[in-house]
Amino acid sequence: MRVRVVSSKNEIPDLNPNERIVHMAFRASNVDFLNLMKVCPRLRAIQVPPSYHKTMSRAIQLFLEMQGIDLLEGDVWGHRKDIDEYFLVNDETIGEIETMIASGVGIDEAADQIMKKTRLAPDLIKYIARSKITA
Repeated sequence: MRVRVVSSKNEIPDLNPNERIVHMAFRASNVDFLNLMKVCPRLRAIQVPPSYHKTMSRAIQLFLEMQGIDLLEGDVWGHRKDIDEYFLVNDETIGEIETMIASGVGIDEAADQIMKKTRLAPDLIKYIARSKITA
């Protein structure tokens, strides 16, 4: 699974319209979120850093929810934008999440266990688990 890392609002117009998950590595304004949704109509989730998530406008949170876009809190640990514009979640990690959910482990418990191994954000792990349950 690929998460597109966006470092500034100047990158938004150049994004691939097929992006499904985006990590906003900057303090985006409401207009930036709207522009992102315009450029990427297939968007399913936006991840923002914890420091920004706490201060986000409730209006944009509700708007994203109404559009069916999940707002995730978390960082992309160890990612270097100068090497690759995408943060990759290993297929093995996704398989491990699928296996845990299929064996009856709760989403929260699975998120705790996977987070300790991989340093993925809990919200991202829960998003992956929910998407695999509904798939």
